[in-house]
Order: sequence, then structure tokens, then C-alpha cells
Amino acid sequence: MTDFQLSREPGNWRGRFTAMASPCEVLMEVDDHSMAEKILAAVSNEALRIEHKFSRYRNDNIVSRINNAAGKPVTVDNETARLIDFADELYRLSEGLFDITSGVFRKVWCFDGSDRIPKRTAVSSLLARVGWQKVKWNANELLLKPGMEIDLGGLGKEYAVDRCVQLVRELTDASVLVNFGGDLATTCERRDQGFWSVGRLITGKEQAVSLFQLYRGAIATSGDANRYLLKNGVRYSHVINPKNGWPVPGAPHTVSVASPTCTEAGGLSTLAMLQGSQAEAFLKLQAVEYWLD
Repeated sequence: MTDFQLSREPGNWRGRFTAMASPCEVLMEVDDHSMAEKILAAVSNEALRIEHKFSRYRNDNIVSRINNAAGKPVTVDNETARLIDFADELYRLSEGLFDITSGVFRKVWCFDGSDRIPKRTAVSSLLARVGWQKVKWNANELLLKPGMEIDLGGLGKEYAVDRCVQLVRELTDASVLVNFGGDLATTCERRDQGFWSVGRLITGKEQAVSLFQLYRGAIATSGDANRYLLKNGVRYSHVINPKNGWPVPGAPHTVSVASPTCTEAGGLSTLAMLQGSQAEAFLKLQAVEYWLD
């Protein structure tokens, strides 16, 4: 069980905790303290479970077992298989731009706001270890070439939001908003057809926030507010093209997408960022609500 804070606010309870390197909060339109505590405990425990299972930073989970298999096949459980299937779908939809094997580029790229751009030879040296098309994936069995890795970080937070929404719906019919670092979803409309007001930081504009009115569904945001490099006036986003190992040029600072589920919204916002200067054209084709900065 992870540590959390619970406080009463006008009209709802607010729970806070930290997971997946993000501030997490749960807004609950319930009256009873014990129910609010029960919901918050369920959400925080599920977030922690998913973080432990899919974090690339641990050495005792399924991702570690896959990444250290040394060229041997690994059979995965059904939950992991569903995430990998979704990653495979995004790979195909993006024509190879969304690639869960591209995490190895972190060995040379550190998006800490500095001006430290890696040498091209260092980036090129990793290209042989990247490429979902090199992976064998079939019937819950995954086979990576030696030296390759997968990273499910681009899917985990949004998946955790959706899982927690499902769990909360089993506990209460009341409206609950689950917000993990700006990726969020609500279980249903608030009382009297009300909505949740959600703020969104506009990258590059000091203290600028736009407000969403969320009645139902989910919103996910991708952006480079905190992860970028800046050298000679050029801003390098953390969104990397896996085909060449370099940040995608011309990408928006921030993309937010509304969708029925957070996983779907997150997938679309990430794919839009990967389109660079064509992000808005891509989103228009998807027929979804979106916001760009």
C-alpha cells in the first residue's frame, strides 16, 4: 500500500499520492469519508501494482525478464500481452514511428533542459538495437534479439488510469476523476449533469493554464514541458524518431486529446507528437477533440 493524503473540499474529496514519477490525484464526489478512503486506497494500490509490474527501472518484473532474456523467448501473461498488442497496433498505425524498442536511446539522450547534444556516432551506434520489425511476437511469446529492450513507459500511465476507473466503477456509482500527471479520466458525469474542471499548463508560457470541462471520458497530454534540450536557440523535444534516433523536428510543445479511454487518448497524443509539423493534420483525420500549443 502506498502513502496517500485525503482532504475534504466543497462538493468532493481529494486524494493525493505519487506513482510512476508523477503527482497523482483522485477527486471523488462522495459524501462518506470511509468510501473516499476506500476508493483512494484502491486507486493508489492499483497504480503502484502497475508501476512495479511494468517499470523499466526495476529488476524484478516482467519487463526486466524480457530485457535480460539474452535472445531467448519469453512467455508473458495476458495483461502484458494486451499492452504489447496495443503497442504493436500503434507501431503499425504510425508506420513505425511508435516503437517500444526505442527506449535504448536514453543511453545517449538525457532531456534535462541542458545543451548536451550527443554525437551522431553515439546515436547511430544504437540503431541496430532498435526496431519492432526485428522482434518476434506471437501468441504471448516475445523474442528480442540480444541487446534489444522494450519500454512500456509510453503506455503505462494511461493504462493505469483506465484500470483504476474500472476498479472505482465497481465500488461506487458516484463520479470520480482519476488524474495521473495530467492523464485523466472520469467514471461518469457529476451530479446534476455537472463536470470536472481540469487545468492544463501551456508550455512555454509562464503560469498559463487553460481549463477543460470534462463531463465524461478521458484526456491525455503529451509534450516537452519538462523534457527537452536547448542549444543555439534550437529546442530538442524528448520525442524521438526511432528510425534515426533524433528528436522529431517541428513537433508541438503540447498535444492534448479527448477520447473515451485514457489509453486511446494517450496513444493518439503520442502519435501526433511523432508526426512533428504534421501533428494537427494527423489529428484532424482522427475526428477527435484536441488542443495544440
